[in-house]
Amino acid sequence: MTENQRRSGGEDVNQQNSGSGPGYPPPPAYAPTTTWGHTAPAPVPAPGSGPGHARRPSRPVGLLLAAAAIVAAVVGGGTAALTETLTDHSTATGSSPVSGTTVSQSSKGTVAGVAAAVSPAIVEIQASSASGRSTGSGVVVTADGEIITNNHVVAGADTVKVQLSTGRTYTADVVGASPGKDLALIKLQGASGLKTAVLGDSDSLRVGDQVVAIGSPEGLTGTVTSGIVSALDRDVTVSKEQGQQQQEQGGSGDDQWPFEFGGRQFNGDTGSSTTTYKAIQTDASLNPGNSGGALINMNGEIVGINSAMFSASSANGGDGSSAGSVGLGFSIPVNTVKADLGALRAGNGG
Repeated sequence: MTENQRRSGGEDVNQQNSGSGPGYPPPPAYAPTTTWGHTAPAPVPAPGSGPGHARRPSRPVGLLLAAAAIVAAVVGGGTAALTETLTDHSTATGSSPVSGTTVSQSSKGTVAGVAAAVSPAIVEIQASSASGRSTGSGVVVTADGEIITNNHVVAGADTVKVQLSTGRTYTADVVGASPGKDLALIKLQGASGLKTAVLGDSDSLRVGDQVVAIGSPEGLTGTVTSGIVSALDRDVTVSKEQGQQQQEQGGSGDDQWPFEFGGRQFNGDTGSSTTTYKAIQTDASLNPGNSGGALINMNGEIVGINSAMFSASSANGGDGSSAGSVGLGFSIPVNTVKADLGALRAGNGG
């Protein structure tokens, strides 16, 4: 028997102190250890272990990850919400938001998405006067029925009828006109809750940008075509006269849409009273009846009001009876529209 055994009544003191013998639990995780006569720093106790340590609430990794995910969702959702707000609720004048057209996130950048979103804000216009009837299109800019169109569509009209994409028809009044820029503002009688278009920024357009045109060529309401911006700042001359550009003679369908470009006249005679403006050129197919309709970017924003088209068969004063689009169309930049909208609302024009 060793000296240690004699001192402890037959048990090895070193074994007792080590806590590894029979009947002894393992040493606590926080117990200090002695190495070569030096006391090593005690390990940090595990949560809830050791005497005198109350169990502290744990913070599961899953909870922390969930919290991080929530923060990310809030940040991402806020960005998406801002994008939707800019697209969904912008108005022509930057005034209080109204219910506008929206290109869904899943359809953004597609012709189908733009068409589905903006078509409800594009209307067909029938303007009647003593000299005949003109057919055109228009863009709804307020929920109570303000509509932008070309002056040549409604100039001199005695009666203006507007058909929505739903098929409902309203009578409209001409509020203001700008023959010098071939723009007019009409207002539906008794309308409310209409889908409105978002007016974009035509200055941001670049040659080659994809665009969509929506209008009512030959009375085919809601016709959608697509193409690109072919050129910018083209000088286009159109008539200021009532009935010069889109008359249907007795409903024959021989629509005239005369304009001048490059020193030549197309689709008939523009007459002696004309106006010239800087236009967006596009190869999106435009035909008589698209006049006053929308040229739209791939975010669903209006960037131009379609106003003139070139037809090879009607060049140099041809009658245009067999005219068709050959991919040379022209639109009034929407920034011109926005600059004149206040004056049009006040009944002024230039």
